[in-house]
Amino acid sequence: MSVLSPLLLRPPLGRFLTALGAASASRSRLAAPAAAAAHALLPRKNMHYQTEQRGQPNSPDYRIYFKTSEGKYVSPFHDIPLRAETQEDSDVPAKKIKKNDNEIATKEPLNPIKQDVKKGKLRYVANIFPHKGYIWNYGALPQTWEDPNHKDKNTNCCGDNDPIDVCDIGTQVCSPGEVIQVKVLGILAMIDEGETDWKVIAINVKDPDAKNLNTLEDVRKSRPGHLEATVDWFRKYKVPDGKPQNQFGFNGEFKDKDFAVEIIESTHEHWRALVQKQTNAGGIECKNVLCGDSPFKCSVDEAQHIVQAAPAFGNTHPVSSDGQYLSIDETNFSFIHYR
Repeated sequence: MSVLSPLLLRPPLGRFLTALGAASASRSRLAAPAAAAAHALLPRKNMHYQTEQRGQPNSPDYRIYFKTSEGKYVSPFHDIPLRAETQEDSDVPAKKIKKNDNEIATKEPLNPIKQDVKKGKLRYVANIFPHKGYIWNYGALPQTWEDPNHKDKNTNCCGDNDPIDVCDIGTQVCSPGEVIQVKVLGILAMIDEGETDWKVIAINVKDPDAKNLNTLEDVRKSRPGHLEATVDWFRKYKVPDGKPQNQFGFNGEFKDKDFAVEIIESTHEHWRALVQKQTNAGGIECKNVLCGDSPFKCSVDEAQHIVQAAPAFGNTHPVSSDGQYLSIDETNFSFIHYR
């Protein structure tokens, strides 16, 4: 399916996304227009992406910026297409991008990846017994937005003001700033402090197990306990920070891939309204380089100036060890496109 068509949001079996910035078990964590208008919002072709580090790793000023193979800086949130172009669409191999796990700086120009900060200190993912850090690659879908002004009919809660999150259950560990294509398998409705925070369950299409995992039932048969562990992890991961356990819609039951695609479609339409200035941005930085007629579109030179104004890449700061937390940087954030 073409990344350009706004009508191809409901792909056939084997739904593929491109993931940006994923984290895994060994990593720390991290953020209906007319057809013609929809076409204008999407980049015109699929491209390779590169990353550029700025600032000092393990420090509050560390950032990972993205640029095309042509050297043009872009926003991973707004400029990387949601749907990945595939060989059957264009007679050329689909391309994938690499990003890693932290959080997207949704309120900074060009939305680089940064390490999460809480009360002035760098934030790390807690070890939730018996797990060490994340239990999958953790990332998000570009060109999606969980609108804080929209109350979800399924959860009766508004969105969390971030791109929709993805858990890639593949066996291949992603690195910081990696973008991959994934197959959607299902979705979990988490309620985080009164906000809807959907968690898409997916698998990297390049994973050896991808061809055998097409539904949640396949996951249960192939990896017994993994979905239950996912619910348990999300329920408890904020408890070490003194917060209550998270709650879930549908009594913590996963919904199937068809339901997941409907949610993804909805968050993509909310994003489209966001970059078209048709809704309250909620503090989100919408500056982009490739989104056609978006009023937030900036020039290549302006984007380059934003990156060059950031601190130069420097030496890595030491990280102190803490028995309760996984002492690694929070820069493994992945975005995922789907077709």
